[in-house]
Amino acid sequence: MRRPGATALAALVASSNAASIADVCTVSNVQAALPANGTLLGINLIPTTVTASIVYNATTGGGMGGGASSGGSVTTYTYCNVTVTYTHSGKGDKVVLKYAFPQPSDFKNRFYVAGGGGFSLSSDATGGLPYGAVGGATDAGYDAFSNSYDEVVLYGNGSTNWDATYMFGYQALGELTKVGKPLTRGFYGLSDDAKVYTYFEGCSDGGREGMSQVQRFGEEYDGAITGAPAFRFAHQQVLHVFSSAVEAIQGYYPPPCELAKIVNATIAACDPLDGRTDGVVSRTDLCMLNFNLSSIIGEPYYCAAQNGTSLGSGFSRRSMNTRVHKRQAPGSSTGYQPAQNGTVSAEGVAVAQAIYNGPHNSAGERAYLSWQIASELSDASTTYNTASGKWELSIPSIGGEYVTKFVQLLDLDNLSDLNNVTYDTLVDWTNTGFVRYLDSLQTTLPDLTPFQSSGGKLLHYHGESDPSIPAASSVHYWQSVRAVMYGGLGDAAAREALQDWYQFYLVPGAGHCGANALQPGPFPQDNMAVMIDWVENGVRPSRLNATVSSGARAGETQMLCQWPARPLWRGNSSDFSCVDDEASVESWTYSFPAFKVPVY
Repeated sequence: MRRPGATALAALVASSNAASIADVCTVSNVQAALPANGTLLGINLIPTTVTASIVYNATTGGGMGGGASSGGSVTTYTYCNVTVTYTHSGKGDKVVLKYAFPQPSDFKNRFYVAGGGGFSLSSDATGGLPYGAVGGATDAGYDAFSNSYDEVVLYGNGSTNWDATYMFGYQALGELTKVGKPLTRGFYGLSDDAKVYTYFEGCSDGGREGMSQVQRFGEEYDGAITGAPAFRFAHQQVLHVFSSAVEAIQGYYPPPCELAKIVNATIAACDPLDGRTDGVVSRTDLCMLNFNLSSIIGEPYYCAAQNGTSLGSGFSRRSMNTRVHKRQAPGSSTGYQPAQNGTVSAEGVAVAQAIYNGPHNSAGERAYLSWQIASELSDASTTYNTASGKWELSIPSIGGEYVTKFVQLLDLDNLSDLNNVTYDTLVDWTNTGFVRYLDSLQTTLPDLTPFQSSGGKLLHYHGESDPSIPAASSVHYWQSVRAVMYGGLGDAAAREALQDWYQFYLVPGAGHCGANALQPGPFPQDNMAVMIDWVENGVRPSRLNATVSSGARAGETQMLCQWPARPLWRGNSSDFSCVDDEASVESWTYSFPAFKVPVY
């Protein structure tokens, strides 16, 4: 409830849409708009820490949609930049929040939270401005504006920073929203029961963060857009070590050009299986069912010499709008790569096949799923030793660091080697992280009833050829939600019940959170517009609008199929149908008997 001091300003704002940014962007207005201590259990706001300043003609940097308008021009915004600090009752900690309030004439009764990436929460509060929304960001109590979570996860060897872990896992963003919504009402002089539509949008770890909010704070959000979520955290991060382990165990370190040839030859062979030859494998399931990698053995490859940077972190070659700290990628290496000229070997194909098959223990029990066939084998990249003239192991740092810091509890940025590491070792590492962080980072609670029953809408998408987070990871979560929430319904009834509030889309050929340089396919460009129409106007999508951004078909619009329907082109034309294919869906379905605990 607003304090009495806010009454005059509330009347001013409520009486006229012409209230200026100068009227509302004051410390006293923000202090008066703060929810009174005691109304948010466990959160005590500190009014004396409030700052407020007007920012004129600014661009945005924190949302998935960016700030550029069509035609190449840049849209600018005037907003009120606000910061406030709170503490948890009896704890003595300090958490800094910042918000970007649109000028009153731009405000559309919306609140927006953007996801981060890697081990970083978003530090930019301006992502909501293009939508007339207040945006927010949190330092999570560990100065997340300057530090990534992996930099503070340990106090020292063997000592986990559990406060930071829970804050990064889900708590900080939930509290940002619980404070931000009543603050928004008070700032603009709205009534306490005025509707403020609340949205989350993120991809990669930002997608996991979005899922954490849907799972833990479902009643707070009206809509969430979650791309390629990095949930099932232990399984996902150890998977980043899996490709290197395959190479070490098999004793073969393929030149990058050989791996590239295997991937590109697979794309060429499987491209027509979806009914159209366009450089895009729209049906990786048909590729998995019908293509044999061994057919590539003996094919020639050639790559010119270059000085380049190994990606190291397991992400596709797309720049993401998130901070990347040097300590997050010690496995990256800049160096000379000689010209590579040869033919695809049986050893190279064996490495690729083992990676696409995914992790199993020594008993042959599946431990996790893997990347779809035709995905780039980024994590398998090797590095060239100029002294020995050989290609050598290059452990992706995002996976190696997870093992050292989160599993072994050692303050090291990467594994130094994989000596004596077996597939059982990978399963043990996964199980340790799985159990240890089950209620903080794993982020796979499948019962979303609070979100669903409060009217929330979930738009979930994943690039089918994502080389960082396997697309099947998202399929498995969708299947888990369906089984837990609608297990008593038949197939058609369960699908219809889910589609009313939770829709999942695979994006053909797409990479990690964006278009794929190897496959010129579509990518959804206006997810927030779709979500706003769904939430605020009741227009439920049945397919998802996506645009081809490169190649011969640049500019083509494709309406993506909603899972579990799969695309099938007609006669190599520009038209495709969404079909049900039981065998294909079965190829996306996994169980994980290597673990005793259910893996949702």
